[in-house]
Amino acid sequence: MGAALVAVAALPSPAGRPQGGDAPPAKDTIFARKTVMDTIGSNMDQLEEMLEPGGKLDVADAREHLDTISVLLQTFPHLFPAATNQWQAGAIRDPAYDTFAAPVIWSNFPDFYARAMTGSKAALDASRTTKMVEFKAKVAELRSTCDGCHALYMKAE
Repeated sequence: MGAALVAVAALPSPAGRPQGGDAPPAKDTIFARKTVMDTIGSNMDQLEEMLEPGGKLDVADAREHLDTISVLLQTFPHLFPAATNQWQAGAIRDPAYDTFAAPVIWSNFPDFYARAMTGSKAALDASRTTKMVEFKAKVAELRSTCDGCHALYMKAE
C-alpha cells in the first residue's frame, strides 16, 4: 500500500501545475498510469496466488491488497487526459512511456469511468467479506471486471 500511495502522491496536482494550466507531458502521465496499473496487477497477482490450491490465505494481507486495488481504481480514470490519447496502429512503442489505451476510452469515457468505479467497489466488497467461499467469489468477480475493461479499452497488437 505504501508504494501505491507514493506513486499516487507523486502525481501532479492542479495546485502544483504552473500558471496558465500547463499539464505535465503526456508521456509522464502515461508512465504514471502504467505505474498505477502495474501496482493494481501486482496486488491482484498476490491475491490470486493466495487462492490457488496449496496457497495460503492471509486475511489481513488479502484485505490490504484489496483496499489498495480499490483506492487505485478510483484514481486510475483521472490519469486519462485527452492529451494522452496517442495510440497509433503499427507504431514502435516504448513499453514504459507509450500508451496501450484504446482511443475509444475518450469517446466512451463515462463507461470507462463507471467500469473503474465498479472494479473499485468489487475490491472493497471483497475486502469486507468474512467467509472464504464469498471471498473467492468476490475476487473472481473483481478479476472478471478487470478483464472486461481490458478487453474493451486496452490495445494489444
